[in-house]
Amino acid sequence: MKTLLTLLLGLLVLLSPPAFALDGDAILRQVDRNLEPESYEMYRKLINIEPDGRKKEFVLYSVKKGRDKVAALFLSPASEKGRATLRLGDNMWLYIPGVGKPVRITSLQSVIGGVFNNADILRLDYTEEYAVASAKEEGADYILELKAKTGAVAYDRLKMRVDRKTVLPRVIEASAASGMLIKTITFKNVKDFGGGIRRPATVETESPVFKGYKSVMLYSQLKRRSVPDEVFTQNWLSRLEELRK
Repeated sequence: MKTLLTLLLGLLVLLSPPAFALDGDAILRQVDRNLEPESYEMYRKLINIEPDGRKKEFVLYSVKKGRDKVAALFLSPASEKGRATLRLGDNMWLYIPGVGKPVRITSLQSVIGGVFNNADILRLDYTEEYAVASAKEEGADYILELKAKTGAVAYDRLKMRVDRKTVLPRVIEASAASGMLIKTITFKNVKDFGGGIRRPATVETESPVFKGYKSVMLYSQLKRRSVPDEVFTQNWLSRLEELRK
């Protein structure tokens, strides 16, 4: 009888369906779409906070199309007004009124001089730059370990903690290839922007490399918008203001 029971239990194990495997790629794609539509316009206030409490604020108008085309226009402060940035995949440019031809910039530089770099300010879809190395559940979250697809990406690895219910990121730890933590990005204040867009309206970042410094990004008026391809060219950087009319 004991032998028969053992055989039956063994058969049940063999016939049982395999354990559910998380589809990390699908989760990351959903994170991208929950954060932003594929094509949109929005306004952001970027605030750099120094160790002594001093602040410098910037207001940007941004448009994006698809997974890898982003342009942003500086509206304030007055010293930056009219400057514009463009990102096409790994390539980035900065336009300065009166200077002429846009100049190349890199992902690790920062046009605002804070903890957010150009890759953070002109962010592409995560699925465009990263592959999912592993995915697991941990309490109320998914934990995604991401690896950069190329050496041109600002961070070699990301550890993304994603809320399982909303499929929105809570915290991202960005690291270099050496494993050194470069910065921590925290997502807060989930807000309904309308049109089915519900995402964190506040993104904060701190870095052990810049101790005592902090940068904050505040999102507003995020909405779907179809933008022509011609907008995402160097020749259009001086005309981005026209999109706001």
